[in-house]
Amino acid sequence: MISEPLLFALALVDTGVVLFMLVYFVITLSDLECDYLNARQCCSKLNQWVVPKLVAHTFLVLVLLLYGQWILTLGNLPMIIWLFYEYFTVPKGNMGIYDPTEIHNRGQLKRHIRDCMIYLGHYLIFFFIYLYGMIIALLKGDPTSDTVYDPVEF
Repeated sequence: MISEPLLFALALVDTGVVLFMLVYFVITLSDLECDYLNARQCCSKLNQWVVPKLVAHTFLVLVLLLYGQWILTLGNLPMIIWLFYEYFTVPKGNMGIYDPTEIHNRGQLKRHIRDCMIYLGHYLIFFFIYLYGMIIALLKGDPTSDTVYDPVEF
């Protein structure tokens, strides 16, 4: 078993990596919107990062579940359900979640940008929750050690 501060540090690193991926998604989609990239380049760049994003979030939820962080697991559950739904409902014949033939049709580009912004908001909120959890876990101290943080002395 890893300690609670290490668990939250792992969650911070995992969420930070996903946040960087999502910023890359937003930049790439905005480049497509401004015609700096063509649809095929944009979709191939984004589709290669869909599975790592899904794996990172799944790993995080499993670790939180394994260590009994029920509230954080329940908070992350809707996002993981949505990510799996999005991944497994790709129409047959499409290149992936981001398909160059459909990205300009029916507002798909705007929907993808909106979804990325929602993901960014979710991961940003949870990043700060994990940061708070790590700080609190560090301040509580190790229960096996003799020194425990006393807020009155500080």
